[in-house]
Amino acid sequence: MFTPPSMGYDRAITIFSPDGRLYQVEYAMEAVRKGWNAIGIKSGEGVVLVAERRSISPLTESTEKILKVDEHVGVTFSGFFADARILIDRAREYAQIHRILYDEPIGVELLARRVCDILQAYTQHGGVRPFGVALLIAGIDREGAQLVGTEPSGAYVKYYAHAIGSGAPEIIRVLEKGYKPDMALRESIMLALSSLKSVVGEDLTPERVEIAVIDVKTGKFKKLTSDERAELISKLKQ
Repeated sequence: MFTPPSMGYDRAITIFSPDGRLYQVEYAMEAVRKGWNAIGIKSGEGVVLVAERRSISPLTESTEKILKVDEHVGVTFSGFFADARILIDRAREYAQIHRILYDEPIGVELLARRVCDILQAYTQHGGVRPFGVALLIAGIDREGAQLVGTEPSGAYVKYYAHAIGSGAPEIIRVLEKGYKPDMALRESIMLALSSLKSVVGEDLTPERVEIAVIDVKTGKFKKLTSDERAELISKLKQ
C-alpha cells in the first residue's frame, strides 16, 4: 500500500525525494489502480481487448472503454477518462500523420512511444501534473500482433497479457495461470472474460463489458456486438 511522504516532496512534480522518488507520479499510478478494469491478451492469431464499464447513475449511459485509434489499432485504459481522451485523440493524430507522410500504418510500438513522450514530458515541468491514466494499446503491424502498456511516468512495456485497474492483481494471477502463446482468439476472449469475472462475479453481463479483437488475418480492429458478448458470457457461465 502506498504511504504518503511525511515531508513536502509531493508538492511539486519537479522535486525528487531523498530516496529518488517522484511522489506526484506515484499518485498518478494510484489513480490508475483505482480505475475500472481493462485487459489485453495477444496470441498468434491476434490481440483481444476486454474492458469493464459502468454507469455512474441510472440516468447516464456508460462511457466507451475501448476505442479505435486506426484501422489496425485499438486502445483501452484505466484511470481518469478526461486524461485518456486527450491521449487517445493525440494517438489518432499521430496515426493519421504517419499514414500521410509514409503511406503506411504506424507501428504499434512507435505509436506507444509517441504517446509516452507526452506522458514523460508531464513529469518534468513545473505547473503541470502527470496524466492519471494508463493505456493498453493493441494492434497488428509488420511484427504481427502487439500489446503495449503505458504508465503515467512515460514508461511502456510490451506484454503477452496484462491488466490494469482496481482488480489487476487478481486478474493477472488468472492470466498467468491460463495464458498460452498459441491460443486462438476465442480462447483469448474467454480467458479475459474469466479473469474479469474473478473480480466482477455474477455482475458480468453484456452491458458491463466491452470486447474488441484485432485479427492478424484481416489486420482490422473490430468491436463485438451486444449479442456476440452475450453469447460468449453465456458460454463462460456453463
